[in-house]
Amino acid sequence: MGRIFAAGGIVMWPLLLFSLVAIALIIERLVFWFRINRRQRQVMQEILRAYRQAPVDAHTKLRQSVNLPAARIFLEALEIEGASPKQFHLALASAMQAELPHLRRFNTMFATIISVSPLLGLLGTILGLITSFDALQLDDIAANASVVTGGISEALVSTAAGLVVAIGTLLFANLFRGLYRRQMALIQEYGGQLEILYETHYERQQQLVQEGAYVRS
Repeated sequence: MGRIFAAGGIVMWPLLLFSLVAIALIIERLVFWFRINRRQRQVMQEILRAYRQAPVDAHTKLRQSVNLPAARIFLEALEIEGASPKQFHLALASAMQAELPHLRRFNTMFATIISVSPLLGLLGTILGLITSFDALQLDDIAANASVVTGGISEALVSTAAGLVVAIGTLLFANLFRGLYRRQMALIQEYGGQLEILYETHYERQQQLVQEGAYVRS
């Protein structure tokens, strides 16, 4: 393995750095999405049931689950007291937008690694070929054969390493994009149900207020 790394030339060092960064970010994202997908659907269903029966209990459950994106979004919207259904919808949309950077975290870094790694491999290819061509002396080809093959080896190894780093990172980046889209669909689904419950609760409160005013009059 060490001989292969050395054969790749100088571009193997930034590729090694990119691979280590990609591995660290992939592990972080895998842990992040595992924690969310393991319990979020069940928690959201419990919160909606609690809000249907007693909104105060739903607030308590939301505060206990603030490590979930959907819970943070719902809690931020519900903390606006006396909001109309339209205002609640706007608050929910604003909270969702604020949560997006957490769900799409490291996407830019993944895109950079995927784009730059093959270019570094191509750079290694060019450097290796330059080394090989410099060693090609018509009057002494046999003496420089090892240098020529070394340059060709550098070209091939660096290209392969760049592609491996880019392809591996791309596979996980696509996985995380799929999880992100699934998460957004889930938030929108339960957010729509919460809006319906909120509007029903709001209309019931308004009706009670009107009835109380009528009785006092």
